[in-house]
Amino acid sequence: MNKSQAKKLITIMLPFVCSLSFNVQANDKNTTKQFNQLIDEHWQTANKEQIFFRKDPDAFRMNGKLPEMSKKGRDRREKYNNELLKRLTKIDLKDLSPEDQITYRLFKYERQTEAKSYQQLDHLYPMNYYSGFDSYFAGAPANMSFLTKTDYQNYLISLADFPRYNQEHITTLKESISTGHVHYCETFKNYHQGIQQHIIDDVEQSVFYAPFANIPANITQTDKNIFIQEGRKLIKDTIIPEYKKFYQFFTNEYMASCRSEVGISELAGGKDYYKYLIEFYTTTNMSADDIHQLGLDEVKRIREEMQTIMTEVAFKGDFKSFIEFLRTDDKFYTTSERDLLEKASYITRKMAAQLPKWFSKLPQQTFDIKPAPNGGAYYVASDGSGTTSGTYFLDTKDLKSQPLYTLEALTFHEGEPGHHFQSAIAQEVDMAEFRKTLYHAAYGEGWGLYSERLGKEIGFYQDPYSDFGRLTYEAWRACRLVVDTGIHAKGWSRQQAIDFLAENTALSMADVIAQIDRYISWPAQALSYKIGEIKIRQLRALAEKELGDKFNVRLFHDQMLKNGSLPLALLEELTNDWIEQQK
Repeated sequence: MNKSQAKKLITIMLPFVCSLSFNVQANDKNTTKQFNQLIDEHWQTANKEQIFFRKDPDAFRMNGKLPEMSKKGRDRREKYNNELLKRLTKIDLKDLSPEDQITYRLFKYERQTEAKSYQQLDHLYPMNYYSGFDSYFAGAPANMSFLTKTDYQNYLISLADFPRYNQEHITTLKESISTGHVHYCETFKNYHQGIQQHIIDDVEQSVFYAPFANIPANITQTDKNIFIQEGRKLIKDTIIPEYKKFYQFFTNEYMASCRSEVGISELAGGKDYYKYLIEFYTTTNMSADDIHQLGLDEVKRIREEMQTIMTEVAFKGDFKSFIEFLRTDDKFYTTSERDLLEKASYITRKMAAQLPKWFSKLPQQTFDIKPAPNGGAYYVASDGSGTTSGTYFLDTKDLKSQPLYTLEALTFHEGEPGHHFQSAIAQEVDMAEFRKTLYHAAYGEGWGLYSERLGKEIGFYQDPYSDFGRLTYEAWRACRLVVDTGIHAKGWSRQQAIDFLAENTALSMADVIAQIDRYISWPAQALSYKIGEIKIRQLRALAEKELGDKFNVRLFHDQMLKNGSLPLALLEELTNDWIEQQK
């Protein structure tokens, strides 16, 4: 990326509705009280609704009655959100403390973005290639702690409420069919397999039975027997039949109406929707054309670094041959689930020992490493209660999709100092509750990608193949800028996108195809990684330049994390203020 492009990325951040005033002469206590009451009320309402705007969907957990996903529920939430925006106009920003001004601006930005979401097509796409409401529901028990009688009672209520929840989604998907906003046929042809895995004969093999298999000793035997009996009955008579119902609807009706167009912009209202999604996921107003060119430039830069490593290992052959070597040589893959988990665990412990040198604020929370129930690799944050850890999930179902030469980069991204750091620290900072679970993709994924690169600085990737794996991950994220915009704004075919990703990364072919289907079914989300990472690197470069010998990398990293998730424009503004304070 050249200097003019870097400058352009800095200057096209979304503007905020008002400027931040740090020269507050007097903090109006009544205004502060009014504002705090408003955000507390919103948080209570969000907990009641169990709908938290801009929260990582992988962190879905059950808590008694399930969220209302009907049009009535959406309309109620839209009305309440609009009321909050009106009430915010009555609060004078300059009467708030500097910290509350940040919270005010962030809260208003979220409510404005939420208002836009109700005018868009989000509800018509409750699924993507990797996951959907059905898989999030099935994955919830693995994210939860079952410690008390109340935990089990609420879980039984959730299971019993699934028929309504399932039907509300089916009703919405029928609307999707009627409007033509369904998924691309080739991309979604195997989605039914994920539904089917929950249609089983042996109740004890169901993921929903797992909480009943290990009931804590502090719960009486009488209650244990009741929970197991009721759980068995609900899984057999309610959950499994409902998954059958959804399976039949999906295969007989939804896929019978799947779309032939690849990109979202080819559908009615699709161009405006893609523009909205770019803004939502990147928190910028970058155009698809600008993003596409940025991706091409980044791919070219990273390819040169990859070529250097090929020379270092004295590989005899071209780039394509080297990629084929990495994809097919058995030495780059493990053959057992336990071995993969142990290798990832070793990496996390070696990194943990180095972190105090790079951060002055370390999270108190821990994280576990587990096989992913639905495949893929990802991180799920703690629920913040103090009774659950974060969890780094690894794909152990398809070991060929997780080469060892990318395991260091993946682990730094998902665990420490990546997603676990940012989510755990956000939960431990004294700030408004809504900020602790907020998840802006550009900030979150940008930090994850920055963490991969930081591992190199810290001293990892000593194996050149592992360093190549880091670069192939970076190239993969750069390719996303090209293929996502290519698919959804430039008319690329699925095969054209597959070919581009395969030619420029060392991802396995199975992973390449899966990734392209992810981008087709989840427009713009994949843009957030590289755009966020570039912004964080720009801010660090600026701080290093401005502060010179006064620059402290530990304090810079603390600054990046201490405010929780932020839109990139606000992250930039607060970092500039921090730089001035350090001077």
